[in-house]
Amino acid sequence: MTDAAIRFTELSQAPLPDHTQLPDSDGTFVKNFQEHPQSMLLTDCIEPVLQQLHPDGNYAIGQDCGIYWRQTEPPEKGAEAPDWFYVPDVPPLLNGQIRRSYVMWKELFAPLIALEFASGDGREERDRTPLLRINEGEVTKPGKFWVYERIIRIPYYAIYVISTSTLEVYHLDDRSYRQLEPNPQGRYPIGPLNVELGVWQGRYLEQEQFWLRWWDSSGQLLPTGREAEAVANEAAAEANEAAAEANEAAAEANERAQIEQQRANRLAERLRSLGINPDDL
Repeated sequence: MTDAAIRFTELSQAPLPDHTQLPDSDGTFVKNFQEHPQSMLLTDCIEPVLQQLHPDGNYAIGQDCGIYWRQTEPPEKGAEAPDWFYVPDVPPLLNGQIRRSYVMWKELFAPLIALEFASGDGREERDRTPLLRINEGEVTKPGKFWVYERIIRIPYYAIYVISTSTLEVYHLDDRSYRQLEPNPQGRYPIGPLNVELGVWQGRYLEQEQFWLRWWDSSGQLLPTGREAEAVANEAAAEANEAAAEANEAAAEANERAQIEQQRANRLAERLRSLGINPDDL
């Protein structure tokens, strides 16, 4: 038996590790300064939607977090780390601990959607190279597109090429990804979430950029917490201003009524002084 075959046998017989026993980082640097703000923006805007979909709180969001799909040595070779992904119907904590990674052989559900923010031209994110073995020895490194499509089977996969601000969205159709066409507004409906994914130009965390954002099914941009607070504050200010104007108008009307009443009283007194009962008029 070859050394590779012996090692493969040892791995297959060993107890399967969980998220606390697997590395939560491969030691590489974040590829650009937009990645973390972009992940934060997506999470910030979609949280209210997910809270409505999952009133029990059972969902998980991963941001540059490893999805382990096979056992390898070193372990990191058996993981892919989407820049952002969402998994429905799983607890955000495991045994009271924050998830360090997402381990497919310990979970019931695959992510519903995974997003990659491509620093290059997207070639790595579109890599369909399959995993091939010869006599139990691995001879190819599988491409992440192939892993998401054929192994993890993530229903929605999006590639955002930062340099060109272009977005591609794929939907798992049977066993293969089919690239979706955008709607007339240039966005991509994500049916299970009842939202749309698209590109928005604006300022977030002091960066003026093209960003991935969510819209609701009616075409309204889903706000960040800060944007929602600003809208609420503006609405409250407008309501206060309207109330102040209404109070001012009521005060003016009351003052006019008092003046008219005083005038009527003086007229009545004048008529009485002339021997005329104003009630008989």
